[in-house]
Amino acid sequence: MSFKTKEKEAVGVPISESWEIDFQDDFDTFNTENWQDQRIWVNNETHCYVPDNKYGTREVSDGTLKLKVINTGAQKPCDNFDKNGVQHPDTQYVAGRITTKNKHEFIKGKWTARLRLSSNGEPSMFPAWWLLGAENNESPVQEANENVCWPLTGSGEIDIFEHHGDHQKNHYTTGAIKSLGECDKGDWWSLRKGFDVSLNEYHEYSVEWENSDLVYRVDAKEVYRNVGQGDQYPEKMFAILNFAKITDAPMKGEWVMEVAWVKHEFRK
Repeated sequence: MSFKTKEKEAVGVPISESWEIDFQDDFDTFNTENWQDQRIWVNNETHCYVPDNKYGTREVSDGTLKLKVINTGAQKPCDNFDKNGVQHPDTQYVAGRITTKNKHEFIKGKWTARLRLSSNGEPSMFPAWWLLGAENNESPVQEANENVCWPLTGSGEIDIFEHHGDHQKNHYTTGAIKSLGECDKGDWWSLRKGFDVSLNEYHEYSVEWENSDLVYRVDAKEVYRNVGQGDQYPEKMFAILNFAKITDAPMKGEWVMEVAWVKHEFRK
């Protein structure tokens, strides 16, 4: 018996309920076997997601990932399209968005990211760490079964961390999106709750499936629970990290979400 197993027994943790890591990225580099850039226009976002480091919107340095929104100072064409094939208008803002889609997708378990913001509470600011069902039919469609519209089963959404800078400074929201049974119809707020936290300091934000519940934690401490909602997300899900700008409010400097690591675990 290993020392860790003895330690778990000593504190009364059932061995069958221990967690084992099956995916982790510590961002020593940008690993294309783990992530892909995602160019997509959603939520009327006012920036353009760019797929490389031309503007520095997705940077890995000093052991962390930096996702940014940057004001380029001049209107430029954007090659992002929405789900109806409409192209994003010219914009002076560029941003970073990455996903584990078709790289690492898991059924249930526990997802955790350790992250911080360089600044927060600014109008239009919208960084997020979240999950989406692997059969989602939004770009990039890369496999035959990616044909389910949001937020139906197969394309369900769980938001682990979202900061709405328009509302409060050191505050974020967490929770699942409740499907209303039709394409593009979801209840954003009935399963969500907000919490105060020091956003410019590192914290670990996670969601785990605990029997039929979805349990949300900050630094391993439970802050919220969607009772009975875990069974609504039986599908494989992939992770997304992005920093969005969602209104035309003026932007000061650049915004940065810094991510130390991301991992997925399953119960042994």
